[in-house]
Amino acid sequence: MQTKLTTYVSLLLITILFISLVFINSKLLAPYRIDLTENQVYSLSEGSKKVIESIDEPINLYFFFSNKASKNMVSLRNYANRVESLLNEYETLAKGKLKLHILDPEAFSEEEDKADQFGLTAASIGAAGERVYLGLAATNALDDQQVIAFFDPQKESFLEYETSKLIYQLTDPNPINVTLITDLPVAGGQNPMSGQMEPEWSFYTQLQQLFKVESFDSKASGIPDNTDVLVLIDPKGVSENLLFSIDQFAMQGGKVLAFVDPINESDPFAMGGAVEPNANKSNILSLLEAWGVHFDNQSVLLDAMSGLDIRTQDGGVARHFGFVGLSNEQLNKGDVVTSSLDVINGASFGVIDLTDDSQLSFLPLIQSSENSDLISTEQYASSRDPDELAKAYESQNQTYVVAARVSGNAKSMFTQVPDTLEASSLKRKLVTSTNNLNLILVGDSDVLSDRFWVQQSNFFGQTIFTPFANNGDFIINAVENFGGSDALISIRSRGTFARSFNKVDELTVIAEQEFREQEQLLEAQLADTEQQLLQLQSQQSDLGNLVITPEQQIAIDEYMDKKITIRKSLRNVRHQLDNDIETLGNWLKLINIVFAPILLILLLVVVRTLITTKFRIKTQNIKDVPVV
Repeated sequence: MQTKLTTYVSLLLITILFISLVFINSKLLAPYRIDLTENQVYSLSEGSKKVIESIDEPINLYFFFSNKASKNMVSLRNYANRVESLLNEYETLAKGKLKLHILDPEAFSEEEDKADQFGLTAASIGAAGERVYLGLAATNALDDQQVIAFFDPQKESFLEYETSKLIYQLTDPNPINVTLITDLPVAGGQNPMSGQMEPEWSFYTQLQQLFKVESFDSKASGIPDNTDVLVLIDPKGVSENLLFSIDQFAMQGGKVLAFVDPINESDPFAMGGAVEPNANKSNILSLLEAWGVHFDNQSVLLDAMSGLDIRTQDGGVARHFGFVGLSNEQLNKGDVVTSSLDVINGASFGVIDLTDDSQLSFLPLIQSSENSDLISTEQYASSRDPDELAKAYESQNQTYVVAARVSGNAKSMFTQVPDTLEASSLKRKLVTSTNNLNLILVGDSDVLSDRFWVQQSNFFGQTIFTPFANNGDFIINAVENFGGSDALISIRSRGTFARSFNKVDELTVIAEQEFREQEQLLEAQLADTEQQLLQLQSQQSDLGNLVITPEQQIAIDEYMDKKITIRKSLRNVRHQLDNDIETLGNWLKLINIVFAPILLILLLVVVRTLITTKFRIKTQNIKDVPVV
């Protein structure tokens, strides 16, 4: 009876202890977490935490996920759980400033109507075409709203950035003020060479639709004080006052997006394409040098792999090594500006690097392929024929950076305020350095010209512009990224939850290197054998023989046997490529299924033994104490 009572009391105490621990964990310890993953995929970055701290009014987050409709979609459900976990992390750190609502928009429900009102996207998935929602809507106290129409699992690395951007847009809903400085006719007007009226450049139209844009030429005396993002498009002969204004804007943490060019092929004053490489060079380059960034304006990039096909004067088609289309392999998929882009087209790119004494951080955004070379601007300008450029090309077997994000410590170009400003009402205090330079530099301005990324067509008298490259998306992404706070800009791509099998990939490369030569040799022998067999059979057809002689039949049989033998050897070689990977997989399974549990059991046994031994020693010591 005593034993049963003790057992019941023990079970009751264990139950109470379990419930207490669950309560303590969920209520008291919820804000305290330890993320032991390599890339901190379950933790928010410092940039996101600063965005949360800046919230000055309550924000409601509505997470729509079709939980019932996605019942058999394991992969999507796992991703939805990760999204929800991240949103819970935002809510926890916000301490009441964010309120998360989780909704399942079933068919014909009020939740589905609400998702449609927010403008969320429903994906038709599965054989029955079920409408599945996986999106986020957010509202603030002023009834402003922002949405993420659908969380794309392919863009998981930017999940935190997109969520923080949505929250930031509700805390700071003011429009982004963009100041654009260029001498190019981006706003349209009369072409000074042809006398014809030309429309606005497409990128400029897009900027005006999304942001508040003010345009100036290089003769301007300064930039407006309310500038959020400064866009420089290869301005020529910039005045000292304007140069000082640009410099000080950057020194005070302003965001600068600059397009510079060794040869500007979109300049209407480049008569008949006869570009003068050294004429009217931009003095923005001296400003970049002072900051610690070097742009090579004496060389033009040639890329044999990425060269674009163009129409020649004789009506033919030739690959132009100076007109390049840089695709996925050359775009940085780890930066929000280029992650979603597929191709950037441009012409006569220049190369970007840091100066020897620079203290800046340098992140390439766009690079050439390894099949690249540099040619002098003079030689490029005089060799307008693609064939001549191809003959001058010699691969250097290296990549060159043509667009980069530059940040960090920089010094001003100026040691004193220009005299012209000293005596004027525009006099300002000189800022000599910064530890927060924000610059995206692109080594080409032709990327913004319509001919490299937009196709024009006439639709019932209306001109339709259809993009065939992502040049416009690039500048929009960059301005949008820069238009956010410094905290938002600091959020880079986060680690993914799906870990790649690096060791397996390494073994695959080694195995391919080991067996590729043998495979190629066998393939060559097989091709030679098939060719000889084809020749022998064609000889029979040419002679018109309906009956094959025994000697001919023997020769054909020998070639057929040889062909079968080679094909068998080739199959064996290709199977051998997977042996190391299969062996590794078997070892991993053995370790996970057998060795890991055994190791855990042994560890528990050791711990139990130590505890038991310590308890016995303590009990024995108590027994040995003399009773007084």
